[in-house]
Amino acid sequence: MPVLYGSFQSVLKDKNGKQLFYPRVLRTGNVSTSQLSKEIAAYSSLSPGDVKNTLDNLVTVVGQHLQSSESVTLDGFGTFRLVMKSNGKGVETAVDVSAAQSSLTVRFLPCSTRHLDGTVATRSLVTGARCVRFDRADVSVPGDGEGGKPGGGSGDDGETPDPAA
Repeated sequence: MPVLYGSFQSVLKDKNGKQLFYPRVLRTGNVSTSQLSKEIAAYSSLSPGDVKNTLDNLVTVVGQHLQSSESVTLDGFGTFRLVMKSNGKGVETAVDVSAAQSSLTVRFLPCSTRHLDGTVATRSLVTGARCVRFDRADVSVPGDGEGGKPGGGSGDDGETPDPAA
């Protein structure tokens, strides 16, 4: 199935005062840990229960390392790390800085490959993906049993537009 996208209009205006349109990925559903376990088990000699237990333990262990101020790299997937997102309440001296001025959040950086010419490709999770505009796609939506084209909703998931995309 292709990656479906739709168009959305930015709330921000460009230098000419126009609100431009950008592509945004549309999600057709969510895959649970149980479903992932079944699919991974099909590629291995493990049972879906064994895989689910491993994934559950992965979440626990990754959390422990992140909470110990370590980043966690999963080869071929990417790196997770904790960051402090400032809530705009700065202080005048370094001594007065406290954790209450921010909230912890997890950042994910996809796996990347460095080429000989110095460029970096962060494409491991999207290599081979085919993007299709949802209103031009001839695909059925997984899980709804009725087929059809995805749509509905505003598509606004809080992402900032990427003009380079």
